[in-house]
Amino acid sequence: MAVSSGIRDLPSPNQDDRPAGVPIDMLILHYTGMKTARDAIDRLRDPEAKVSSHYVVDEDGAISRLVPEERRAYHAGISYWRGASELNGRSIGIEIVNPGHEWGYREFPILQVAAVCDLCLSILARHPIPPRNVVGHSDVAPDRKEDPGEKFDWEQLAMNGVGLWPEGVPDLGTGGAVRDAANLRDVRRALADIGYRVAPEGALDPALSTVLRAFQRHWRPEAITGQADSGTLARLLGVARLCQGQ
Repeated sequence: MAVSSGIRDLPSPNQDDRPAGVPIDMLILHYTGMKTARDAIDRLRDPEAKVSSHYVVDEDGAISRLVPEERRAYHAGISYWRGASELNGRSIGIEIVNPGHEWGYREFPILQVAAVCDLCLSILARHPIPPRNVVGHSDVAPDRKEDPGEKFDWEQLAMNGVGLWPEGVPDLGTGGAVRDAANLRDVRRALADIGYRVAPEGALDPALSTVLRAFQRHWRPEAITGQADSGTLARLLGVARLCQGQ
């Protein structure tokens, strides 16, 4: 076990070469979703599990490196963002220790969030990753994943230069849900502009609600409703405007 720059090296066998000619232009955050950090790291290093991440950040802020950034880790699975799929080939994955929704989802400690922020900033200094491509696992796989979830402080990260947050957008509550076809078309267009895979037309069906819940976990954590309510719509349009400028 090697230690450098405060990062502990715990190599995982679950890695391979990145595809040729594909840039590293995404940063994907996860929670471990297991009872303990040790359980998570053991699984991420188990060759039979065939999963891994580049880094793991423990609740006390300690960081472990499992896969070098220049190599491909197996963390995103079936995924999509801004027209791209097979995101493992173009992304760096960070697992944040938290038991997750299945094992007692809890707040992320301040030390842990600070360590995640510092780690993200160091990664962004090495790779041309635009803020719109700093996302959660639930953003790129909304039909399968919920992590890192609504308790993760995306706003704080954005304030420190990691990712996006629409400043000055008031909390407009959960009333006034959009249901007519014309306005739902605008909702779908905004979600697509941000990066989600959505059909361009259609009613508020289960598929759209699933994507809206993913958006809410990241940018509207006050209410994970799956509805295009007033508060969600305001944040949605705010994030879409930020993405247009990148």
